[in-house]
Amino acid sequence: MAVTLKDVAERAGVSRSAVSRTFTPGASVSARTRAKVEKAARELGYLPSALARGLTTGRTKLIGLVSDNFRNPAFLEIFDLFTRGLQDRGLRPLLVNLSDETDPTHSVRLLRQYSADAVIVASSTLGSAFVRRFTEAGLPTVQAFGRADDVPVVHNVGIDNVACGRLAATTLRERGYRRIGFLGGPAAASTTEDRWRGLSEEIARHPGLSATASFAAAYSFAAGRAGMQRLLEAGPLAEAYFCGDDVLAIGALSAVEEAGLRVPEDIGILGVNDMEMAGWANIGLTTIRQPFAEIAASAIELVAALLDNPGRSPETRLFACRVVERRTLRQPGQDPRNIGGRASTQRPPSRPDSATA
Repeated sequence: MAVTLKDVAERAGVSRSAVSRTFTPGASVSARTRAKVEKAARELGYLPSALARGLTTGRTKLIGLVSDNFRNPAFLEIFDLFTRGLQDRGLRPLLVNLSDETDPTHSVRLLRQYSADAVIVASSTLGSAFVRRFTEAGLPTVQAFGRADDVPVVHNVGIDNVACGRLAATTLRERGYRRIGFLGGPAAASTTEDRWRGLSEEIARHPGLSATASFAAAYSFAAGRAGMQRLLEAGPLAEAYFCGDDVLAIGALSAVEEAGLRVPEDIGILGVNDMEMAGWANIGLTTIRQPFAEIAASAIELVAALLDNPGRSPETRLFACRVVERRTLRQPGQDPRNIGGRASTQRPPSRPDSATA
């Protein structure tokens, strides 16, 4: 049977309240009593109950980790960073799956029932109005990977997705691509809107370049594959596609190669995130790296600060992106007719692909 606080008290010859104070940070207990209790606890193999301590201190150290994108492989990496980072600080993550939910009411109720001390919303598709429902319920909240508002209304840590779109446009332009397509995630997602905005605005600054947009139903492999298949069937194709994230790009890559076209000889593909799968030898996706580890660490640091100062004014922390070179784009100055010693077999499109929604 599990060793109880009562067992330790009897072995040490002290009261149960003395044992409780010994294992409560900041509580008053004499050095002699502490030594007796700790000795008894070691002998019995006693570990104090974190939940019981929470009842005493008024803090559970539970941090709600809320997301709506559990199907995206990138978020497996993100959850690993968050859970390990929280545990390293003595905090306990409580995962909440928002998939297929558009109302946070159930999640707010759940987190309050478990007396969560704070919340991290890890989502690239939920807006600040959605996230604000957690703060309105009295839960200190940080959003990771969300849109950076001009005037912050919630704490936000991530990247500037408009700047990410501009970087994609510059990257493709420098490699000689003229007709550029965007294959985004859901059209209403803030990341989709902002990455397309950055791409299209930067392309518009350069005469002779064009950009068109299409949108997938979700940030998923199946949606990226289906989206590219529609573009292949409709034709004509763009010379290169900037995809809304890596998993969409990998789906698009699968559809392109199944259609008998070569990457990058016939079509260039650029992703976003630099998730682990993007670097697999059979994929080799050129992508824009979103610094997951830095974003997660900063969000955890911020949520820990909110535990001591829940009224802290909302702030935005943005991290820079960079291009990670692999195999799915031609290099700057490279002759598109002879990449890797092989001539391209695709005829150039006569016009850009049509925008779809």
